[in-house]
This record gives sequence, C-alpha cells and structure tokens, in this order.
Amino acid sequence: MPISTQQKCADFRTLHASGCFVLPNPWDAGSAKLLEGMGFKALASTSSGFAWSTGRCDNNVGCDDVLAHLKVLCAATDLPVNADFEAGFAHDPAGVAANVARCVETGVAGLSIEDSTGDASAPLYEMTLAVERMRAARAAIDAKGGDLMLVGRCESFLIGQPDLKATVARLIAYAEAGADCLYAPAIRTREQIATVVKELAPKPVNVLWSGPGFTVAELADLGVRRISVGGALARTAWGAFLKAAREIAEAGSFAGMAQAIPNAEMNGLFAKT
Repeated sequence: MPISTQQKCADFRTLHASGCFVLPNPWDAGSAKLLEGMGFKALASTSSGFAWSTGRCDNNVGCDDVLAHLKVLCAATDLPVNADFEAGFAHDPAGVAANVARCVETGVAGLSIEDSTGDASAPLYEMTLAVERMRAARAAIDAKGGDLMLVGRCESFLIGQPDLKATVARLIAYAEAGADCLYAPAIRTREQIATVVKELAPKPVNVLWSGPGFTVAELADLGVRRISVGGALARTAWGAFLKAAREIAEAGSFAGMAQAIPNAEMNGLFAKT
C-alpha cells in the first residue's frame, strides 16, 4: 500500500525533531526512486534541476509546470518530499496563499517560500511584505488541514547581501510568522552556521551544501538539523554528460563514456524500486 500524504507529513516532522539528516534533491521520478533505494529518509525538489531537465533556466518555469512536477515526484516515492516552491509564484500575499494551497494538493510534506523578488534593482522583498507572504503561506497550509512543514528562506547571501545580522532578523520574523524550519542558502563558514542555529533555536535549520568544507557529521555537530544539496546532484549528472558529449563533438573520441554505468546495472537498480 502506498504511504499516505498524512503519514509522509508525520514522518517528515519526526525527522526534524532531533538529529541531522540529508535531504537530497532529485529532478525526476527516476532519480527520486534511486535516492529512496539508497536509504535516504526524505527528498526535496530542486527548481534548477527540474528547469534544466526541461531545457529552461532556473526560475523560468511556471507554477503549473512545477505543480505537475511535484505530483510526479510524490507519486514516485514513499518518502516525504519537500517542495522548492521558489517565491510562491506570486508577489502579493493572496497570490502566494492561492498557489501554496495548490501545492499542498500535490502530496508534498513540506514547502519552502523564499524572499527573493527576481528584480535585480530590489532583490529582496521589503521586510513587512516578506513576513506577510510567509504568514499567508502558513494560513493556506492550515486552511487545508494538513501538517506540512513550512520552510522560510532568506536569500540575502545568494543575492550578494551577506549581512548575517539582517539575515537572522528576517529568519526570526519568518519563524514568528509560522515557518517551521529556517534556511539561509549560501551561509558557508562555521561561525555563520553556528550563529544561525543558535539564534533560531529551537527551530530546525537547513543548510545548503555549497562546496567542500564540511561533512555531515561536522554540520550535525554545529546543530544543523537538515542538509540539502540543491541542484548539485543534477549538475554532477550534467557534468558527466557534457564531458562525454564534448569529447565526441570536439575530438571524435568516445572515451568519456567509459565511466557509464552498464545497462544491466541500471535496469537492476530500477527493478528494485
């Protein structure tokens, strides 16, 4: 019997209650199934990984396509799925609430709302509006009667405003507006991570892997509750594809495909899912 959305939500909340877990980011049903088979306890969508798989840039996929993609991911796995729901695909709180209500219906166990506007001249929503958007997302989830995790994301470091004090202030405000978990992509140093964890306690904090420097155990020691990898797994796959294809196009060599996994092994992996 498939695991119910209600059970997935309960399992997801339990994961956030203690310890530290890795939340890898599949970009299609196949990658979701394989990650589940490896023993991960939960998954998260990746806006960039999905966009690239459809031939588009990150943040250039519409809400309808993202919702359809989330349904595919949730149907492919018994694991809880956290949706990278970008900025809610709307500027005003009412629009965010309407789209979040639709996202709840896809079967996800959590979703994130970020405060990035997409406008280079004003890259973050003004604080009051950002909080209202988060509060609207919380109300939409509660109105659906579900137990989804709401993740509040502050994009300040990603958009080139690495002010830790201001970032923490935003995250605290998002927590007060109803966010269950907090996330500041691109904080990288031990001091930054420790500060965010301390200031947001007891709320769980998500850290994005953004390059060599920490192991899972080291992040756990800093009090991080969950670790995601964003589009890194997708970029790893695309990197191998591009390397092999370029060798064919530029050198007439097929050497790059020597590392390809055998058909029988791939079929065997999917036969187990």
